[in-house]
Amino acid sequence: MSFLLLFFLFLFLTPSLSQTTPPKGFLIDCGSLSNTQINNRSWLPDSAFITTGTPKNITSPVLLQTLKTLRSFSLQVKKNCYNVPVYRGAKYMVRTTYFYGGVNGPDHPSPPVFDQIVDGTLWSVVNTTEDYVNGNSTFYEGIFLAKGKFMSLCLGSNTYTDSDPFISALEFLILKGSLYNTTDFTNFALGLVARNSFGFSGSPIRYPDDQFDRIWESFGQSNSTKSNTDNVSVSGFWNLPPLKIFETHLGSDQLETLEVRWPIVSLPSSKYYMALYFADNTVGSRIFNISVNGVHYYRDLNAIPSGVVVFANQWPLSGPTTITLTPAASSSLGPIINAGEVFNVMSLGGRTSTRDVIALERVKESLRNPPLDWSGDPCAPQIYSWTGITCSEGPHIRVVTLNLTNMDLSGSLSPFVANMTALTNIWLGNNSLSGQIPNLSSLTMLETLHLEDNQFNGEIPSSLGNIGSLKEVFLQNNNLTGQIPANLIGKPGLIIRTSGNSFLSPPAP
Repeated sequence: MSFLLLFFLFLFLTPSLSQTTPPKGFLIDCGSLSNTQINNRSWLPDSAFITTGTPKNITSPVLLQTLKTLRSFSLQVKKNCYNVPVYRGAKYMVRTTYFYGGVNGPDHPSPPVFDQIVDGTLWSVVNTTEDYVNGNSTFYEGIFLAKGKFMSLCLGSNTYTDSDPFISALEFLILKGSLYNTTDFTNFALGLVARNSFGFSGSPIRYPDDQFDRIWESFGQSNSTKSNTDNVSVSGFWNLPPLKIFETHLGSDQLETLEVRWPIVSLPSSKYYMALYFADNTVGSRIFNISVNGVHYYRDLNAIPSGVVVFANQWPLSGPTTITLTPAASSSLGPIINAGEVFNVMSLGGRTSTRDVIALERVKESLRNPPLDWSGDPCAPQIYSWTGITCSEGPHIRVVTLNLTNMDLSGSLSPFVANMTALTNIWLGNNSLSGQIPNLSSLTMLETLHLEDNQFNGEIPSSLGNIGSLKEVFLQNNNLTGQIPANLIGKPGLIIRTSGNSFLSPPAP
């Protein structure tokens, strides 16, 4: 169901944008080895946010300093993630920027095509081919709610990828609570499709004109353009658009219908958030009806000097989109439009149980060489779950299997593994793990425990015998000592193997 609302903007005193405080958050110059100052804003090197990938320099000329470097990721690693500290409950604009620069060599003249993921949600496919042919960079922008102390931005090697994924820049910027506040960000995110200033033909409008550094691109296709006066104030708009978008418009004074093909891309069938902005102080009345693809959107909109915005937060669209503005019978002037935004409304993917995420992070810390794709959400999206991890389905995602057999692992097995209380299988055989076997008695659903062919030492925890669901315990060829717990010997339905250890007494036949 679509919801359509109307907001009027009344005149307020507007502070000078030149005094606007830069948006808060992180500007990350991927692949850079040092801090960079650009337009009095500090861009950070990315090494504090990611542990995989290789910094590379671009040798071809670039327009923006942040495009001089990038971080490249091996095609063989299915997921690589930036982990960025955030304020839980804050709304973030996440922007990724890509400029290929031919870094994958002459055998790969075109950019790779891959996925980008925020937390457990598959955001979009990254395809920069068309922009790169035209010598341009490509950016993607989404709005997400921070549900924890960190947010992850991951690049996934999908089936389209034939060379190494990469990224040039990454931004996490906090948005004011009022922005896009009709969207339920606990269940949805917004992915930008288009944001345009109509009738405008200059460089993109962004910070400091837009205090949140949103990018408003020009859209001046052949219709008339007329500057508005300074009577518009943006302080009453919940989305706080920049004042500059009201300086131009598409339309005319003639009483004729205005049709705008916008956005210019053909849209996949989905629900979309759409906001349209209007303002005018010309003498006379400018009243018109709005339809989208022939469907009534809003009736008798009056473009007043203080400004009007109409928006729908879940409007169904598919294919080419045409905005039609038709003069009302009571209007003395033709319709105009100043600006517009359209976002794809994305249902959020699942998130792995917090206790399992914390436990796996501790397990990762205890291993000296964990799998390279152990970053971001362990289970979501499912096609990008961590190597060796199997997860349950449904609204409450739990880790049910940990299988790192024959992975050339060293280090130890963290006691935090016992916090993953939905585990049914632990398979860690044929590695070089050492240290003691932790107390696993909290894993009441555990059926198989395979720790064979490692270097575990100490005694077998007697608590294993209290796990009623256990069917297999394979501990052979370790450095275990002491005695085999009596509650494991002869346990009905349990297969136990312990050969190749230095026990004080042998197991019962």
